[in-house]
Amino acid sequence: MQIPQLDSKTTDILAALGISPEQAARTGLPFHPEAGELALAETGSDGFRHLLIPAAARAWQTMQKAARQDGIDLYIVSAFRDLASQAEIVRAKIARGMPLELIFTLSAPPGYSEHHTGRAIDINTPGCEEREEPFEDTPAFAWLNTHAGRFGFVLSYPRGNGKGFIYEPWHWLFSK
Repeated sequence: MQIPQLDSKTTDILAALGISPEQAARTGLPFHPEAGELALAETGSDGFRHLLIPAAARAWQTMQKAARQDGIDLYIVSAFRDLASQAEIVRAKIARGMPLELIFTLSAPPGYSEHHTGRAIDINTPGCEEREEPFEDTPAFAWLNTHAGRFGFVLSYPRGNGKGFIYEPWHWLFSK
């Protein structure tokens, strides 16, 4: 197991959570530094501004428009997430008594989330509970499986993925 060279901000956040760099590296996930330049991809119905790197934001908007033209309504649940936000997600699971081994099948340690890159989005469609497996049974997921690649998006965590993560049909990564 190779431990990546972490910046001090990531090391400090992991330490505050009681996670050693070795524990984070054991997940097998690559280290992802935070994106620099971000652009507005979408403003949620709650007013939250979902940010992505500019190329991913443009690709998302183009893909969302194409889906809409095919009668499919897609929206962003989550996009860019900084280290502090990722730490809060992990901290909440620790507070509920979850062991790190389980947490790291559900949420990446800070510094290891694809959301840090500004390329990852969690997608949903009206009438479906957000970030839940039944998303795979929606016409939106079927549309994404057929068309997302045209726009540069790939499903990061398919069923049985080798990354040790649960199946996440809602989580897509801009790979261009």
